[in-house]
Amino acid sequence: MILAVVSDTHDNLHAIRKMLEAFRRCQPDLVIHLGDIISPFSLREMLAFPTRYVFVLGNNDGDRLLLREIAMKAGAVMRDHVHELNVDNLKLLAMHGFGSAELTKSLVDSLALSGRYNVVLYGHTHQIDVRRVGGTLIVNPGECCGYLTGRCTFALLNTRTLDVEIVHL
Repeated sequence: MILAVVSDTHDNLHAIRKMLEAFRRCQPDLVIHLGDIISPFSLREMLAFPTRYVFVLGNNDGDRLLLREIAMKAGAVMRDHVHELNVDNLKLLAMHGFGSAELTKSLVDSLALSGRYNVVLYGHTHQIDVRRVGGTLIVNPGECCGYLTGRCTFALLNTRTLDVEIVHL
């Protein structure tokens, strides 16, 4: 299964549309968004691409009630900050992040070292991070919006091989 892992779109419709164009080429089986969608209009734009979605809300997401309502009507899963899911016999943890980048990375490393998850996905820091800690794969796809780094990115994760490709928009 191919997962598209996205974070920090921050209402950048231009980047979201480029991401959706990339989705049309790679046809992900599931999109996991790791937070900071921000506004309902951005969520509606993303949901126009027909696939399954899991959304984890971030610290900057605005009207959470409306975001949840829109996601629910589209058949998408939306959770606050952290969500556990099983995909292809893998246990994944999807989270946005908390506090500083250093605190978020420390929490991610601790979760990876726990051995409870095969894959830990996180956002919040706007920095690409693909590595292994113990037996756990850690993936931060960077920022889709490109506001802090100037790079608009998301990740493709193959759940059978655990290969990760960073896609630059």
